[in-house]
Amino acid sequence: MDFCLTDEQKQIKETVRQFAEGEIKPHLMEWDEAQTFPLETVKKLGELGMLGAIFPEQYGGAALSYVDYVNIIEELGVVDSGIGLTVAAHNSLGTGHIYLTGGEEQKKKWLPKLTSGEWLAAWGLTEPGSGSDAAGMRTTAVKDGNEWVLNGTKNFITNASYADISVVIAVTDRSDKKHGASAFAIEMDRKGVRPGKKENKLGMRTSDTAELVMEDCRIPAGNILGKVGYGFIDALRVLDGGRISIGALAVGIARGTYEASRDYAKQRTAFGKPIAEFQAIQFMLADMATEIDAARLLCYRAAVAKDAGKRVTSLSAMAKLYASEVAVRCTEKGVQIFGGYGFIKDFPAEKYYRDVKLCTIGEGTSEIQRMVIARQLLSGNE
Repeated sequence: MDFCLTDEQKQIKETVRQFAEGEIKPHLMEWDEAQTFPLETVKKLGELGMLGAIFPEQYGGAALSYVDYVNIIEELGVVDSGIGLTVAAHNSLGTGHIYLTGGEEQKKKWLPKLTSGEWLAAWGLTEPGSGSDAAGMRTTAVKDGNEWVLNGTKNFITNASYADISVVIAVTDRSDKKHGASAFAIEMDRKGVRPGKKENKLGMRTSDTAELVMEDCRIPAGNILGKVGYGFIDALRVLDGGRISIGALAVGIARGTYEASRDYAKQRTAFGKPIAEFQAIQFMLADMATEIDAARLLCYRAAVAKDAGKRVTSLSAMAKLYASEVAVRCTEKGVQIFGGYGFIKDFPAEKYYRDVKLCTIGEGTSEIQRMVIARQLLSGNE
């Protein structure tokens, strides 16, 4: 068992770190205040291969490992988790679903545009009335000759306003509780599909989150992904990979908070000496560093298993659960270390604090992760 990164992996981390510091950080608070989606910056990440990170070269991807992907998302999360979330949703969810379940013709048609960054992907599972209870979805797809007709609204959809293609899970047989939903790829220039209300969010404000509305949206029969009736089952497989990236994003937020807090503690003085010399501050920093390292290792373990082709349902849920809750604790400590300045937008602690909470909610709440883990443990699949 080797916990050391190769020189190539270190170089990938360094490339993303330099990009984030140079292209994102200078504009960060301006974009955050205005809820700007920096499309040009996202396209530049596509040019670097980050929007096709985990896909084979035959489809234009960078053919990187999931361990590399974890490092990419972490480095983006250190500077801005909103852009990190954009990249994660594009790779793991939208593009990931097409790669996982699409036929060869579908992959050749759509993946090169997605892996190059020419196109951006969205993924629609959640609805206004069905979040954790995704099986209660209302969006429908009805077969009509050589077409499917979709009606319904998805919400909290990352990249919805800017996506060129969206993968949507819709009910195709209400009477079948297990195989009643199917997945469809919808090019966003089609009649009958549009982005809806853009959400005004607490954090991750550089990430676009909006509704996805379908009103008698007709798509070719060939746009179904995978088998009819297997959409929800395949969505769970997609989430197995996606949750690793959310764990990595949480690690990035936690690490960014820790590094900012450590540096501030060395500079800020009280009672005639840097506050880093006070044991109370030292203990908070020690706890932060330890938990961040543990969270990262859980993400790496899940990523290694994913690269090996193993089932990662439990491992990804553990990584996401632990990393997201660690990150919440770390950002709270960060605000405390900054004191009054932790509540001020001129300093980084408050943004990390606002951004982090989504990690315990998106792609399955912490409560859902515990349910997933418990089911795997009790079924003997841990």
